[in-house]
Amino acid sequence: MAQETLNPFEIAQKQLDEAAAKLNLDEATHELLRWPMRELHVTIPVKMDDGTVKVFHGFRVQYNDARGPTKGGIRFHPLETIDTVRALAAWMTWKCAVVDIPLGGGKGGVICNPKEMSEGELERLSRGYIDAVGRILGPEKDIPAPDVYTTPQIMAWMVDEYSKLKGYNVPGMITGKPLELGGSKGRGDATARGAMYVIREAAKVLNIDLSNATIAIQGFGNAGQYAALLAKELYGIKVVAVSDSKGGLYNPDGLDPQALVDYKLKNGSLANFPNAESITNKELLELDVDILAPSAIENQITSENAGRIKAKIVAELANGPTTPEADEILFKNNVFVLPDFLCNAGGVTVSYFEYVQNLYNFYWEEEEVHKRLDTKMTKAFKDVYEMAKENNVNNRIGAYMVAVSRVAQAMKLRGWV
Repeated sequence: MAQETLNPFEIAQKQLDEAAAKLNLDEATHELLRWPMRELHVTIPVKMDDGTVKVFHGFRVQYNDARGPTKGGIRFHPLETIDTVRALAAWMTWKCAVVDIPLGGGKGGVICNPKEMSEGELERLSRGYIDAVGRILGPEKDIPAPDVYTTPQIMAWMVDEYSKLKGYNVPGMITGKPLELGGSKGRGDATARGAMYVIREAAKVLNIDLSNATIAIQGFGNAGQYAALLAKELYGIKVVAVSDSKGGLYNPDGLDPQALVDYKLKNGSLANFPNAESITNKELLELDVDILAPSAIENQITSENAGRIKAKIVAELANGPTTPEADEILFKNNVFVLPDFLCNAGGVTVSYFEYVQNLYNFYWEEEEVHKRLDTKMTKAFKDVYEMAKENNVNNRIGAYMVAVSRVAQAMKLRGWV
């Protein structure tokens, strides 16, 4: 068997290739969609607290803007690579198209370890990044957002720096901002809430009673924490296992989501949480649960462990947690996968709502945000499910076919191909 690739951009291209074949895309359209439209590599000098200057490397990739300005997060991560950023920018393109919002896909990143930096150093790095890439950003061009290890505070520094460069306030140039600076109500839990709406729709299709269902959540950052809280609050789903980078917890009788979140925020990890058995991240993935929610990082379900996944629904809150080889195994075993760029599109959808509110300077109540998000996610689920069923393909290929056909159509109408 050929070696399984774990390069995220090669995976993104491979997934696109499959969808392109199913859609009979012409060669030029296919080739144009395999690569980013443009990317900017920057070096950012930052004065550190000890007086030395450290040079950081950053990227901004604008993958495709046929459907509108590009949109996508900025990651601060010590292992950031240009191929990860390219893959995420591609996935953002498909994500915006699958939920049918008029934006393209972009992504940014800086190679750094924010855990080892002071607040002042982080602020200078955040402003330095905007100084370096600001010329290709803006509400009409490219709208960033938070991602791994970036926060609403970092977005606040970035919108301030960009506004200084422009000479006037530009709240719509970035999303995920604090409410006081034009953030949207409902943005905090949007990724997890959007996932819950598609889990609800999948449960209807599979005749699963969510009030008697169990869920295991791998990864306990923002998305994982809100997923645990909302699973119980919205549908009465029992949270039986959770994990973070330090390891996992399991209790078949259920764990209290609020107690877990409080404990994690207080102690920084889930280690030694009372009344739970300790399990590894690997063991968590293979538990006998109704719903498995990989909410950590890419390449968690591979050809090696896919055959042992017992969940009925895999709800991908993380980006790229399942490899293409694993997808085939899960599909064969009748595991219903809610692919990442459908399942976790709640975040970008509410980011889009934030951007819209910024542009016309009128802000919605939280209930309005939830209602609009539910409408978007439910429609996206139905589009993907019908496409997959009609073509007898797995849901990921179904989602790609929906998204890629929309982007390809926009490119054709513009006369690019």
